[in-house]
Formats: sequence, C-alpha cells, structure tokens
Amino acid sequence: MNIIKTQNAGALNIALEGSLNTTTAPLLEAELKTSLDGISELVLDFAKLDYISSAGLRVLLSAQKVMAKTGKMKVIHANESIMEIFDITGFSDILNIE
Repeated sequence: MNIIKTQNAGALNIALEGSLNTTTAPLLEAELKTSLDGISELVLDFAKLDYISSAGLRVLLSAQKVMAKTGKMKVIHANESIMEIFDITGFSDILNIE
C-alpha cells in the first residue's frame, strides 16, 4: 500500500493506493498518529484503494474518534466494493462518505 500525504494548513489529505489490510493497517495507523496534531480536517481519498479488511476498518474508526474531538473526517472516492463493506459493517452510518 502507498500512502500519499498532502497538507494545507489545518487540512490533511491522505490518498491510499492498494490494499488496507492486516499487513498495511499498522502503516496507516502510525502515519495518522504522527500527522493529526493541529489538523482540523482529515480527508481520506480511496480512489486507488482496492480492498479494506477489518484491520483497516479499525484504523478508520480510531481516526474518526480522534477527529470527532478536534475537527472532521471524511472519506472520498470509495469504490463499489469498499462501499459494500462499509454498508455491511455499518461504517456507512459512522463515517462521513462523499
């Protein structure tokens, strides 16, 4: 998985490429832990994300909890299969998805 990070003042955009799974979720988790200080808007761009596992969902939930206290988080460009996972797990009700 590739993580492409773009920051503009208090807004952080993270684009993910590949699969967010048990192997790669710790990479995103570590990136978020070091990047969210002073961030009021987190955008996760899933345009090139192919797959997300339960480990990836856990990282998203943790990020959502952090951002709920300091700003807002949204997921953009999720493909049909990822949206299906969000719907089945109830994450579509928890996350702001555009």
